[in-house]
Amino acid sequence: MSYPSAPWTLKGYAVQTVQLVDVERSRPLIPQELEIVSVWPGKTIGGVYLSSYKLGSTLEYNELIVVPGMVNYAGKFGSWISHIYVDNSDSVAGGREIWGLPKELAEFTWLTGEESSVIVRQGDKELCNLTYTKPSLALPVSLALSSFSSSISDFLLFKGEFATRVGLVSGKLQVPTESPFATLNLGQPWLTAYCDDLRLVANAPEVVGERKVEFSYS
Repeated sequence: MSYPSAPWTLKGYAVQTVQLVDVERSRPLIPQELEIVSVWPGKTIGGVYLSSYKLGSTLEYNELIVVPGMVNYAGKFGSWISHIYVDNSDSVAGGREIWGLPKELAEFTWLTGEESSVIVRQGDKELCNLTYTKPSLALPVSLALSSFSSSISDFLLFKGEFATRVGLVSGKLQVPTESPFATLNLGQPWLTAYCDDLRLVANAPEVVGERKVEFSYS
């Protein structure tokens, strides 16, 4: 199995939800060394990111990223990724070995129409189902977002550089009780955004600290 070295350039489209997540629900999915950033008493920001990377990408694949909260470590801020699924085995290998991300294989079904949806399954188990509308207005946006991950011995931080057209849409997220991240209780999104003409550059990670407490993604 082979995979390209970082950075990866990924082009396509994506849907991002933003939810307020109970800190007590996100804490078991985030290493103890990382401070959870509260934006409201007992609440942090989380959500899911569903994307499809097409022609012109370093690798072509679909992706589901689950963020249980925003964190702070050694004065650096970013999101923690607790679950991540793709449908390309090279992406799984690269994600695990380059970025220290717990990538797993899953199946993605995108349905388009007046109301579009994406369903993510792993075998006979549904992980989530997101229904969304298309935006009536989209504006160009460029930004860089940081995310934490970890190797066996270290905490890693990497930046994703986004250039896209973003429009707010109506979204409905369903997470079945058998889903591995159902404990987050991700209910109705506070905000859902559709990203078209997406260009994402996933940069190589840097080591930002040493892990001191044993942690498992499961």
